[in-house]
Amino acid sequence: MDAGRIEVVMSGSGGNLVLRFRDDGCGIGNDVQRQGARAGHWGLSGMRERAAGIGAELRIWSEPGNGTEVELMVPRGANARLRRSRRAVAGRTAGARS
Repeated sequence: MDAGRIEVVMSGSGGNLVLRFRDDGCGIGNDVQRQGARAGHWGLSGMRERAAGIGAELRIWSEPGNGTEVELMVPRGANARLRRSRRAVAGRTAGARS
């Protein structure tokens, strides 16, 4: 069952930006939660990777049949870390082409 309702909440806590997304969809299966991803799919692992790249904390709660909640806590200064990370990747890519 697809979600019929999606809730998005943005707030601040201790100088951090907190984004919370909730839905009333089918949830994430227990096997996927245990493994951290679904074979051949990169959604959850990609979200975790991107969060870690800016020093953010990602939490996911889900129960099959009862929807999913995703919380991303972005620390102060994450934007500067993201810019540095992008420059580093661009530099490696440019060096690989030379």
